[in-house]
Amino acid sequence: MGKQFDQIGDDHRTFIEQQHMFFCGSAAPEGKVNISPKGNDSLRVMSPTRIVWRNLTGSGNETAGHLPVNPRMTLMWVGFETRPMIMRAYGTAKCLHPRDTEFDALNALFPPHIGARQIYDMHVDMLQTSCGYAVPFFDHVGPRDVLDKWADNKGRTGIDTYWQDRNQRTLDGLPTHILDKSE
Repeated sequence: MGKQFDQIGDDHRTFIEQQHMFFCGSAAPEGKVNISPKGNDSLRVMSPTRIVWRNLTGSGNETAGHLPVNPRMTLMWVGFETRPMIMRAYGTAKCLHPRDTEFDALNALFPPHIGARQIYDMHVDMLQTSCGYAVPFFDHVGPRDVLDKWADNKGRTGIDTYWQDRNQRTLDGLPTHILDKSE
């Protein structure tokens, strides 16, 4: 039986901080629903109702295109190693790009990364936990460094070209606003 909470408690925060990965779900009013696994040191619980997470350059850019037309976001953590629990944070989020005023201060919460593409700032409306008793055990071996090496090899110019060529539209053709100019 799931339990709902109106904020992130200390025990919830501890569980979140112990997880090596999380999943992000977003969708526009029409089209494909996106669910993406996220890793690295990319998420911070800022308060009982606020989470920020950093998105690195990758093959897709769905969430950035979904939020301007539908700001709903769901984050999910799964206890694969010891504690059997599934936790979901439901809420609304905004997308911040490197050109946005708030980006640098939030990006500084994370280790430097040349591929930092967006910061998502989420207001949590509800947190839900469920047992996770049927989730199998998986051992965490360690983080992958493939994305880090890829971004370092691309360099700033290569990342900018990648954004231009591969990150401007969602699968359904929505603009991601990645290359918009500052207002």
